[in-house]
Amino acid sequence: MTAPWRRLLAGAWLLAAAAAVQGQAQPQPLPPPPALAASDEEVPFITTPDRVTLAMLQLAGVGPGDVLIDLGSGDGRIVITAALRFGARGLGVDIVPDLVARSQASAARAGVASRASFRVQDLFDTPLAGASVITLYLLPEFNLRLRPRLLALPAGTRIVSHDWDMGDWPPDRTLTLAVPEKAIGLDKRSRLHLWVVPAQLQGLWCGPGGLALQVQQHYQAVQATLMHGAEQLALAGRVDGARLQLLGSGPGASWAVELGATGALRVQSAPQGAALQAGHQLQPATGASCGPGR
Repeated sequence: MTAPWRRLLAGAWLLAAAAAVQGQAQPQPLPPPPALAASDEEVPFITTPDRVTLAMLQLAGVGPGDVLIDLGSGDGRIVITAALRFGARGLGVDIVPDLVARSQASAARAGVASRASFRVQDLFDTPLAGASVITLYLLPEFNLRLRPRLLALPAGTRIVSHDWDMGDWPPDRTLTLAVPEKAIGLDKRSRLHLWVVPAQLQGLWCGPGGLALQVQQHYQAVQATLMHGAEQLALAGRVDGARLQLLGSGPGASWAVELGATGALRVQSAPQGAALQAGHQLQPATGASCGPGR
């Protein structure tokens, strides 16, 4: 999306101006602000350097089976590189018709027009269903507006944002690159953030023999209580896509659990002798407890 860069460029100028006068005894004249076009369609977009484009796609683990959507695709290089270098299919959306036309021409020249398509569309109106990878280079407030839709995507969907985060949703991984040619700002580095959409596991899960697992989830982080009769065991864990790793307090107290296509949690591995064992399945509770008639 190109229009937000009007504010980004102005903000970058203010930060650079503040840094330029910081610590000086006498105020110095501010550098002139960047020239901005009269209409949003003429606002220059911020080009993602090629090495950053490649690193974003590598961080997401893009491959031939992926479908990528680039929200605010600019000159189309992320989608084209995903198709050309990694064999993925991709869609880029931008509100500037000229950039979309240029992207389409570039895809044709690269021989990937059948796998890299572009559309004039507002990113907030873009359907995200079917994407396995989402790439972003937007302002923080746009990331936050998109966050509820991104969290609602299927577990395991990968999201990579150039520079900007998702507020209190922590990334699963952050990669920092030196980028001397970066167009804006005094810090010539790019920070690439990766999120893997976590399965939504909040609530009560019921297993065989009256086993119950109560899960409290905050994005990837989980606090859980495993209940069996009068016994209760506090667990902490982390969700990675559809996989949940739970840890108890004792040595070897670790469970690996995965959410299946049917909506059940299946235990992949468990401590020897634990009530919750490998092969057990847990179903979402239909009531307030896991007793008979749940």
